[in-house]
Amino acid sequence: MPKPLVDVDAVAAPAFCLADELSPMTSAWHAHRKHQILYSSRGALHLEVEDAQWLLPPQRAAWLRAGTRHRVRLSQPVSLRTVYLTPRWVRTPPEGACRVFVIEPLAREMLLYATRWGPERPRKDALADSFFGTLAHLLSEWASAGRDWRLPRARTPELERAMAFTLKHLGEPISFEDAARAARLSGRTLSRRFEEEAQTTWRRFLHDARMLRAMELLAEEGSRVTQTAYAVGFESLAAFTHAFHAFTGERPRDFRRRVAHTA
Repeated sequence: MPKPLVDVDAVAAPAFCLADELSPMTSAWHAHRKHQILYSSRGALHLEVEDAQWLLPPQRAAWLRAGTRHRVRLSQPVSLRTVYLTPRWVRTPPEGACRVFVIEPLAREMLLYATRWGPERPRKDALADSFFGTLAHLLSEWASAGRDWRLPRARTPELERAMAFTLKHLGEPISFEDAARAARLSGRTLSRRFEEEAQTTWRRFLHDARMLRAMELLAEEGSRVTQTAYAVGFESLAAFTHAFHAFTGERPRDFRRRVAHTA
């Protein structure tokens, strides 16, 4: 039988964790009264807020401020761990509505251990409160470190079609003209839409999306740098290595080795 849905805003406990095994799906837009930490221990999920979107493989987690409207999309099975924290416990919340951060070993173990206390936990539990209080204190440090890799979101159907087409064909030699045809816009109009709605260019959007996809692929067991380079549209391993290092600060082989140790 499917697990019954939990009304997280009705849970009396100040902090708890939900463990969900999810199939491919797209959630409705929603928000919660508690802060959230989203972490997929298996599979990658796509997170969207009003003006940005992120890919969250098992090596990254997301902080969501209470009240932030968001939705998640899954194209593969995902083991999702979501920690909910009362706002009064997070004295110095990370800046912005959403921050995505790299999962270090301590963060990963704490987020997995948090599943010990689900929404049915007692409202007053000294051990649980101490654990989640520590997690809340560490959150600002984790979320403020490193780079917040994101992609912009579209505000109009035309730009959304162009972005969706681009994301679907990252491994192919697509052109700006291809994206314009998919959006059913002239090249000049699409260029203006990217600048006005997304504050970027199509070429930058394509490049960043390829780098995020490469990070996801390199995190998979048995991944190979050369195959990853080809899978995200690069014809030269040297060009891919240079682009990846400029984007992440790490060479692809070093990134793969590091995330393998945190998986």
